[in-house]
Amino acid sequence: MRNTLLASTLVAATLGLFAAAPASAANREHLQIVADLRMLQEQTQQMQVTLAALNESLKTLNARLDDQTNTQRKAFADQKLLVDTLTGEVRIVREKIDDTNVRLSSLSQEVDSLRSPGPAPSPMTPTPPSGGAEGSQPPAAGGTTEPSTAATPPAGSNPPPAAGGGVSAPVGMSPTRLFEIAQADYAGGQWALAINGFETYLKTFPKTDKADDAQFYIGEAYSLDGKFKEAIAAYDKVINDYPTGDRVPDALYKRGLAYSRLGQNDRARESFETVMKNYPNSEGSRLAKQVLDRLARGGREQNED
Repeated sequence: MRNTLLASTLVAATLGLFAAAPASAANREHLQIVADLRMLQEQTQQMQVTLAALNESLKTLNARLDDQTNTQRKAFADQKLLVDTLTGEVRIVREKIDDTNVRLSSLSQEVDSLRSPGPAPSPMTPTPPSGGAEGSQPPAAGGTTEPSTAATPPAGSNPPPAAGGGVSAPVGMSPTRLFEIAQADYAGGQWALAINGFETYLKTFPKTDKADDAQFYIGEAYSLDGKFKEAIAAYDKVINDYPTGDRVPDALYKRGLAYSRLGQNDRARESFETVMKNYPNSEGSRLAKQVLDRLARGGREQNED
């Protein structure tokens, strides 16, 4: 009986051991699966965080790309507008140049026509009266013949030159046209022709608003031609003959430059100081001050040396 109980106990213990072994193995497998699941969840969460960060970076990149695209689009539009504006301005400048060329061509033709002598008139043969000898005149009352006192100029003779050797203005030419012809010679560097043209203008139209301008351009033409004494005389006429004109400050300043070119520095300084004193707000006064300041700096530098 006792042996039977002992055997039963052993059998039960053995069966229990055999039953507990599979249960322990299953538990370890379950724990391993749970650990793997937890690891996968953590990896998934990390991937979600990474994905969210990538989405934010992508949004930022897209925003920057949009900004750059808008900036480039605006810059392209501005450049296109600038190019269109410049194209329009170039077209306007070309049209003005074409108009100026046409005007200069017309003025050149007129100047050439004024310079070239006119065709000599063909001699006219008087027709004798019927029944009389050639060149005879009908008798006057009392039977005497009066010789003709009208002097006929020789064929092909030119009109006498104007006083002072200048060319007289053509009959019917307006002061504006005559001034423009002289100014065209001045712009073309034809100093002698320009001086002659402006002098003719002053002799023909001495009381116009542009008389002081014509006298000033005479001084400019002499100065550009290197004839500074003649230029000083012309500037003096601007100052003395047109004291209320707007060319007086410029004439004073340019006279000072001409004196300086001749080495007469005292007279140059006097002319500069006159324009600064009498016309302090003029362009000539500003330029004269610059020249005097430059001369003063040069004198100080020489004294320091």
